[in-house]
Amino acid sequence: MAGTAGTPGTPRVLRAMNDRAALDLLLEHGPLSRTRIGKLTGLSKPTASQLLARLEAGGLVLATGTTEGRPGPGAQLYEVNPAAAYTAGLDVNPRRIRAAVADVTGRTVGRHELPAPGRRSGVPVVRQVTDALDGAAKAAGLSRADVHRLVIGTPGAFDPNTGRLRYASHLPGWHSPTLLDELAAALPMPFEYENDVNLVALAEQRLGAARGHTDFVLLWNQEGLGAALVLGGRLHRGWTGGAGEVGFLPVPGTPLVRQVTKANSGGFQELAGSQAVPELARELGIEDIPQDPYPEAAAALLARAAAAPHDDRHHRLLRTYATRLATGLASLVSVLDPELVVLSGTGLTSGGEVLRALIQAELEELAASRPRLVVGDVREHPVLRGALESALATTRDEVFDTSR
Repeated sequence: MAGTAGTPGTPRVLRAMNDRAALDLLLEHGPLSRTRIGKLTGLSKPTASQLLARLEAGGLVLATGTTEGRPGPGAQLYEVNPAAAYTAGLDVNPRRIRAAVADVTGRTVGRHELPAPGRRSGVPVVRQVTDALDGAAKAAGLSRADVHRLVIGTPGAFDPNTGRLRYASHLPGWHSPTLLDELAAALPMPFEYENDVNLVALAEQRLGAARGHTDFVLLWNQEGLGAALVLGGRLHRGWTGGAGEVGFLPVPGTPLVRQVTKANSGGFQELAGSQAVPELARELGIEDIPQDPYPEAAAALLARAAAAPHDDRHHRLLRTYATRLATGLASLVSVLDPELVVLSGTGLTSGGEVLRALIQAELEELAASRPRLVVGDVREHPVLRGALESALATTRDEVFDTSR
C-alpha cells in the first residue's frame, strides 16, 4: 500500500538503511565526498552517487564546497542540510526557564531565558512554556511552527499513571492534572517531558563521560540532589517516574525526614545537598562564605577548597563532604552494582578531581562493589543539552527515514 514502510529486505528498505547510514556518517564526520561515503558504507561509486542524489532531492543533504590539497580537480563535498528539521528543549526550575532551538545537526541556533514567575504571579504554565519557546525560535529566525519536536525537562517526574508532576512541590503551577492536555492544545509540535537529571544522563551518555557505557549512575547535585539510572543502555524511570529521587533517601548522619514529598527533602538531601556546604564551611571556621544562593555559594566554596588542598580547613571541608556524598552513594551502588558513576552538577563538578578522588576512596570503604567515578564532561547547561539530544534522536529517526 502506498505510504507504508516496505517489507524488511526489499530494495526500498535496503535503500533507506543505506540512506540512514550515510546521514549518520555525515553527522559524525562532517562534509564528505561521494568516494569517502562509498568507502565508509561499502557502497559502489554508482550506488553512492544515486544515494546522494536521492538525499539531495529530498532536502536532507547539501552540496558544499570541494576537497582541497590534492592534485587534480577537487571532489564535491556533501553535508547534512541543517534546515531539514529543528528541535527545541526547555530546562525548567523554580528560578528560571531556559530554552534553546537546534538544527538537525545538533547545532544550537537560538536561545532564550525567562525568570520563572512567582507563586502569586498568575502567569499560566502554558504561557511560560510558549513564551520561552517563542523567544528561542525568534532568536533562531524561526517561528514556533518551524519546530519539529520539543522536550521539556523539569525537576521531579510526570507520573505516567496519572499525568501529574510528582516529587517537585517547589515548582509552582506545574501540578495541574490537565497541564499536559493544555500544553498539547497550545503547541503545534509533538512534545515530551522528562526529569531534568535523566536528561543530564542522556547528555553524558551521548556526548560526555558515559559514552560507550550501558550501565551507569549519574549523581547530580545543584539546586537539588538526584540521580539517573541507566541500565542496559536505557533510562530506568520506575513505576511512577520517581526512580533516582535519591534526595529522599534515608541515610545515617541525619534525622529521619517524614512526609518527604511535602517537605520536598529527605535524609540524603539534608546531609549532602548543596545547601549543606555553606553550613559545613561555617562549622569548620572557614571565612568569607559567599552570600549567593546556595548552589552558587556551594560551587564557589568547593572550587576554592579544591584550589587549596594543603589548607587544613578547606581539606576537611572536602573530606567531610566526600564522606557525606559517599554515604548515600554506597546504597545505590550496593543495589545496582553499576560500571560507572558520573558526578554532575556544580555541587560536585566544582570540587574537580580532588573531590572526585576523595569520594572514590570513601566509597571503596563503604560499598562492596567498586564502580569507577568520573566527573561529567557536559558542563554548559547540561539539562538543556540533554533535552535537545532527546528531541534530536526522535526527530532524526522520523526525518531521516526515507522508506516512507
